[in-house]
Amino acid sequence: MKYKLTIIVFFLSVMTYAQPGIPLFLEGTWKMENKDLYEHWDKLTNQSLKGFSYSLSNGQIGVIEYLDITQNENEIIYTATVINQNQGRGIGFKLIRGDSIFVFENPAHDFPKKIVYQKLNAVEMFVEVSDGDKKGFSYKMKKQLKETAEKDSTILNPNYDALLAQKLGADDYGMKRYILVMLKTGPNQTTDQSFINECFRGHLTNINRLADDGHLVVAGPLQKNDKSYRGIFILNVSTFDEAEDLLQTDPAIAEGLLDVKLFTWYGSAALPVYLESSDKIWKEKP
Repeated sequence: MKYKLTIIVFFLSVMTYAQPGIPLFLEGTWKMENKDLYEHWDKLTNQSLKGFSYSLSNGQIGVIEYLDITQNENEIIYTATVINQNQGRGIGFKLIRGDSIFVFENPAHDFPKKIVYQKLNAVEMFVEVSDGDKKGFSYKMKKQLKETAEKDSTILNPNYDALLAQKLGADDYGMKRYILVMLKTGPNQTTDQSFINECFRGHLTNINRLADDGHLVVAGPLQKNDKSYRGIFILNVSTFDEAEDLLQTDPAIAEGLLDVKLFTWYGSAALPVYLESSDKIWKEKP
């Protein structure tokens, strides 16, 4: 009986302290009550939502901020990157509560310090932005069940989707800037096979993590060649500094088994969209 009681207490403890998930109910487009202000969210994975808030005036969309909610092993972070503020860097807020009310906090930030999303029902939610005390504002948002593209006489493409273009960061030509990474044999010529195997297992794990985070949109090996090129990455970032920070999370690169050359590459902004399909067509992981 004692053992059964211990097991019950253990499972109750796990249930009590289990990490909440991300607010997947946000997926879709939401309109602020009595104002032409919107939030649009897309689910990338069960651990990642990406979105943006925007205004709508005379059929023109004006992006206000880019939004991201990502779950990793230990925490869930809400990141807001406001246009023309903070030198383009996002501000992170940690999830401290998540059920029907999702509370994100950053006590070190000036304002806001707290962002709250509360699901009221299938088509309504309550949002609160505050300093955690008396200063702040709140509003209701309603889910837009039928999304329609605004008409713009300057748009020549009859299939143009303004929301999708904004979400993907597309310019007027449907293009954007990426960083192309050429992977080549690195300077570390160790013969320690156990060390090499460990680094390249980490290399493959890191590829999957960067893809899940939306940072890596293309990866693949090259056939043997006389330039010692081993493979390519296309990173969904626009600066070399951002790319280098991401690449240093790859143990094969960090340990010098692989070296990199970086190039700016201009390609279709729709490139990341294929990732969802790519996860449905493999039988075995490499």
